[in-house]
Amino acid sequence: MNDSTRITDSTPMNDSTRQLEQAHAIARDLRTQIGNAFVGQDNTVGQILTALIAAGHVLIEGVPGLGKTLLVRALARTFAGEFARIQFTPDLMPADVTGHTLYDQNSSQFTTRRGPVFTHLLLADEINRAPAKTQAALLEVMQEGQVTIEGESHQLEQPFMVLATQNPIEQEGTYALPEAQLDRFLMKVRIEYPEPDEEINMVARVTGNQVGERLNVSNVSSIVSPADIVMLQASAASIHVDDTVFDYAVRIVRATRNWSGVAAGAGPRGGIALVRSARSAALMQGRNFVTPDDIKSVALPALRHRITLSPELEIERHSTDSVLERVLDDVKAPRS
Repeated sequence: MNDSTRITDSTPMNDSTRQLEQAHAIARDLRTQIGNAFVGQDNTVGQILTALIAAGHVLIEGVPGLGKTLLVRALARTFAGEFARIQFTPDLMPADVTGHTLYDQNSSQFTTRRGPVFTHLLLADEINRAPAKTQAALLEVMQEGQVTIEGESHQLEQPFMVLATQNPIEQEGTYALPEAQLDRFLMKVRIEYPEPDEEINMVARVTGNQVGERLNVSNVSSIVSPADIVMLQASAASIHVDDTVFDYAVRIVRATRNWSGVAAGAGPRGGIALVRSARSAALMQGRNFVTPDDIKSVALPALRHRITLSPELEIERHSTDSVLERVLDDVKAPRS
């Protein structure tokens, strides 16, 4: 672990300039380390780091083969965090996610077998391939940071983050995520095809002196600890937000509820997501205050999964992003 980067108990994070600079440097170094294994997609990496620092969960939408698992593994390695992956399938049961109790004949007692959710970063791969009952097993985990097994609550170690993936094209054999489940995700991040030079670099790196297609994160260094990430999250939560910025975030969310062609707008969690994400974005920029531009920069990933378009707009091939962009153009930002 890099002692020059690590946050120690003797230097608790606060709003001082020195601590803010240190937090900013850590966020920058995390991004650099991820880049040692994951090529390109700077916007995607930035949004996922924003969600991590904001202590939120992320729904990643993208076609297979774009490196989603590699990205999560690299992120976990940067802070020596534990990583677990669940492949969601139609026959997956809730107990396969959270864990269950077993009767031990030798001791004549019931023992608890913890599921894969007991980790720091959980990759829920193709989450929409499991039925709603299994998807719902993550609701308590994502909201409360705990798992209840046979009536007994088990707290998860922090930081804890769910990164769920879904394919935007293939719909056969999938189950739509319930609105309550979608609302638990701080952000919905879209991962696109890489740029030509990025794709060349990726192909060269994956095929260079490497047998098979195993994910290689050996070039990623662990520069902080899980406890340091928790401190980073606390630092982001203390970033100052002016009343005018709070008002701006709420006006954006409320505008989605009355927008023509929107069947269902964002709820109160939308405004909360905007502010939490904007605080994280401000910290990553090295500022101890949130600007209206921070709100705008996180608006699409924070709100795109919280609004539902009318069938008419969908038929006309409008997207939630295009609607949100018009909302942002219409809602005036505070000048100071």
